Amino acid sequence: MVPVNVVVVAGRVAAEPVERSLPSGQKLTEFRVAVDSEGRRELPLPVVVWHGQGELISPPELERDDPVLVCGRLVRRFYRSGAGARSLTEVVAKSVRKLEPREPVPA
Repeated sequence: MVPVNVVVVAGRVAAEPVERSLPSGQKLTEFRVAVDSEGRRELPLPVVVWHGQGELISPPELERDDPVLVCGRLVRRFYRSGAGARSLTEVVAKSVRKLEPREPVPA
């Protein structure tokens, strides 16, 4: 069997994107995407875009509550913090596209 790891998420940006530079010189942008789900608690999904490895709308164009379509793969990272060993599951995006806002449905 061939392993497949493809994630496509359509939602809205739950927090302002944060651009970071690592000591290695690599840059990345992190943000969270919230997917609306009727009657369920909303859990924003962390998304990371490594600069030079994906298509990203520049952070000034991407703001909180903007509707987006994220395509990428699911990754689980393990790291150590002051509280011990931790893990984080996130989407490593290949592309992030801003969508048109949805028009409210008349009642």
